[in-house]
Amino acid sequence: MLGHLDGRFESADAEAEHRIAVLYQEFGGPLLRHVRKSTGNDLQWAEDVVQETLVRAWKNSARLQWEPSLLWAWLLTVARRIVIDGRRRKSVRPQEVEPPEVDMMAVSDGSERALSRMVVADALRSLSEEHREVIEQTYLRDRTINEAAEILGIPPGTVKSRLYYGIRALRELLRDKGVAG
Repeated sequence: MLGHLDGRFESADAEAEHRIAVLYQEFGGPLLRHVRKSTGNDLQWAEDVVQETLVRAWKNSARLQWEPSLLWAWLLTVARRIVIDGRRRKSVRPQEVEPPEVDMMAVSDGSERALSRMVVADALRSLSEEHREVIEQTYLRDRTINEAAEILGIPPGTVKSRLYYGIRALRELLRDKGVAG
């Protein structure tokens, strides 16, 4: 696999560069797959770890044993340490974020809630009186089915039925207005 690395080159730098190129060609893909698992499948971080691992291999190329199994073990160890160091750095320092632009900041002014109330009130007015009454008694006045039945003077089963069909009609009206999904 890496047997062609044993030949001599014109300079130490050229030899080191050639070895690293071959190293990347032979181990880059498997190392990236391995590192992605330890970075939580964060491709950008994994690529950075592989790059740093290969830079360290280049810096230590004169001292490395270029037997494939020993080299793979060295690469895995260095990559693992780089990931561990990265996790430590992230846990110590708060994540950096860009300050939001002032005109992009959301300010709660109640307008969204008021608009929603207006749309729902308009949709309620579009319902039949029977459906609107049971929805008002159960949802808006927070009464039980039996309490609503007693106030409206109808059986609880009728309240349940009108409530079911009223909510269904209300949902359809709101969907038509583009409010409900």
